[in-house]
Amino acid sequence: MRSFSFLWAVSLVYLCQMQGSSSVTPVFVKKGDDVLLNVTTADDLEEDAVVLWKFNKQTILVRFIPDREPTVSPVYTGRLEFSVKNYSMKLKNLEEADSGVYTAQATGIQTQLILAEHNVIVQDPVSPVELTVDSVSRSSDSCNLTVTCSTQDSHINSTFRCDNQNCSQEGGQRSQVTASGASLHVYLGGNGSIICNHSNNVSWIEDMKTIEHFCRDVQDNDSNDNVTVTVVVCFVILFLVIVVFAAVFFHRRRGKSDKTQQNIDNTVYEVPQVETTGQPRYQSPAGDASGVSPTSTYSLVGPHAGNMGSTETKGKTLPETLYAQVEKTSKS
Repeated sequence: MRSFSFLWAVSLVYLCQMQGSSSVTPVFVKKGDDVLLNVTTADDLEEDAVVLWKFNKQTILVRFIPDREPTVSPVYTGRLEFSVKNYSMKLKNLEEADSGVYTAQATGIQTQLILAEHNVIVQDPVSPVELTVDSVSRSSDSCNLTVTCSTQDSHINSTFRCDNQNCSQEGGQRSQVTASGASLHVYLGGNGSIICNHSNNVSWIEDMKTIEHFCRDVQDNDSNDNVTVTVVVCFVILFLVIVVFAAVFFHRRRGKSDKTQQNIDNTVYEVPQVETTGQPRYQSPAGDASGVSPTSTYSLVGPHAGNMGSTETKGKTLPETLYAQVEKTSKS
């Protein structure tokens, strides 16, 4: 009975001396990255205490012995760095198998302390995510969008409504845990944007769409249709106006041409007659029964009776100058 009481008392003392054993710090590490594990306190260590880093309280990674070089387990050679000054340990290129509890333990002649304890969780980076707009409906005062936020093993659907410059998400923010343990979220962000986020403790990725872009496209399509109709109508009207003006212009030009030709056809030319003694100076053209003399008077030009001087000048014979008086016949 006394021996049992003695062992119980020793166990209580030992548990009290194992400070910090219940405080395990979670540490998330992305696969392929490094992790630095520090010792929280090492000020109260005995001079001859031995410090060990253990994995899952079984495998010794590194051992710090006073007045000796630290020794590293052959399994971790090349993957582990340490500091003798503060007993920190850096583990490189972590894989999923490296997930577990890493404990720094100090053992002396009289005490045994837990200096640090870290629960290392190695995770893969999240897979890409895609946000797609499934449908857009627009009325005169609102615009509704239905979207799908999806990753390789999960998806979420949600609807967003915009009214008078204000947008809201029906049912609030949507989220779920994926098969890989990551979180998938779809929610309304700032400046009227929709955000699809896929994240875990070591990485995150997101896709974003702007609501205004899709609502404006719907409005622009309607506007474009109206503009197209307007342009076609204007073009047809302009074409008809050009045709009418062209027809009027050619009609007027043709009318002037016909009138000029008619004036030319109505012009009467008189036949010149040779004036002889005893005959009238003018004879009407044949077939003119009116007997009215036109205003034009023609007369045969003959030699002038006067002396105009010599017709020869410096050995050259000049043509004779002919003059005649043209008289206008009186109207009957």
